[in-house]
Parts: sequence; C-alpha cells; structure tokens
Amino acid sequence: MKKYVCEFIGTAVLVLFGCGSAAIAGDILGNLGVALAFGLSIVAMAYVIGNISGCHINPAVSLAMLINKKMSVKDFIFYVVAQVLGAIAGIALLYLIMANCMRLDVAVQGLGANGFGDASRIDLSMWGAVLVEVILTFVFVYTVLGVTSDEKKSSVAGIVIGLTLAFVHIMGIPLTGTSVNPARSLAPALFQGGIALEQVWVFIVSPLIGSAIAAFTYKYLNNGEKKEEPAKK
Repeated sequence: MKKYVCEFIGTAVLVLFGCGSAAIAGDILGNLGVALAFGLSIVAMAYVIGNISGCHINPAVSLAMLINKKMSVKDFIFYVVAQVLGAIAGIALLYLIMANCMRLDVAVQGLGANGFGDASRIDLSMWGAVLVEVILTFVFVYTVLGVTSDEKKSSVAGIVIGLTLAFVHIMGIPLTGTSVNPARSLAPALFQGGIALEQVWVFIVSPLIGSAIAAFTYKYLNNGEKKEEPAKK
C-alpha cells in the first residue's frame, strides 16, 4: 500500500506544480520555466519516494516497466489507479487555489491541459500531435529505463530523469503543451471540459504507444547486453 500512496502523492505534486506553473505563471516563466517546473518536480519526488515505489508517477513509465517484467500486472493496475487519482487531486488543489485568486480565471488561464489544432500554440494537427507525443514519450521512457537499470547510476537517476522531462517539455510545450503522461493530461481535461476533454484521448493513447515502443526497443537493444571481457594474455 505504501507504494501506491507514494505514487498518488508523487503524481499530485507533479501535476500541481507542473500544470500550476503553466496555468498561473506561464507568461512570466516562459517555456523554459514551465519545463523546469515539471522536471524539478520529478527530481524532488525521485529522492523522496524513489526507494519506495520507484517514482513512476506516470502510467507510461509503469507500462514500460510492465513490458520489461519489472513489475507485476497487479502492481501496474494499482499504480495507474493511484497515479490518476493523484493527478486529479493535484488539479483539484490547483483549481481551488485559482478559484480564490481574484485576478485568475480558470476559463482564461486554463489548468495546463494539452491540445492540438486550435488548442495548440502553433495550430498543430491531430496527427502531428500524435507523432510529437509518441516521439517525446519514447525519448523520456527510454531514458528512464536506461538510467534505472544500472545500480551505479542510482544516485543520479532522479536528476537525469528530471532533466530529460524538462528538455522534452522545452520542445513540446509550444506544440501540444507536452503530455508524455496520460494521468497528467486526463486530470486537467476532466476539470476544463470542452475541447480539452474532446482531445484528451490523443494524450492518453500516444504516450502509451511511445512507451511501448521504448520498452520493446530497450528490451531488444539493452537487456542481456554483455560487457566485453579483457583479452587473455
């Protein structure tokens, strides 16, 4: 149960501070600032809950771990439930904060939902959004798999994963707002409704596809790799 509670808390923190930065201070922070908010949230949580749950806080990461047999089906299901509930809790807190700010309006600032077409800063098409999210999730999840598979890298894993999430956000924010995380996308869409809710399927399906590709790629290229033995004299 501790693992699931940690996934709930971690996802809530990620969504509250990531989506919150985008909704409340996006104009001030810019793309880089919002990207760092998401990335630093991962870094903070990784060093608090990483040794308990692995700090997935993302159904796409959990799917990759399942495919690579690093977690059971039971844990996968409960992880995803905890992540979705945590994301909803994070957005609920953000909504309450914004509702009590006279100069903030959820209808105007939004809640950091993802989108394409009219909901994209550069009017990215639906298929463009699918391609972007698959690519960004592939890069992110592939990095997660690589850095968490080597115990020698455990001390820096949280930093590497956080920085990777930040850099995929730098490219993805102007395109789709960057999802790479179905739970992070579903929660604000549920609260905003409208076009955000209509389009959210893209930001649920695409990250899962990107995650699966990353998992199978890692399984083929990296799992079972052998180090070269020194030549015998």
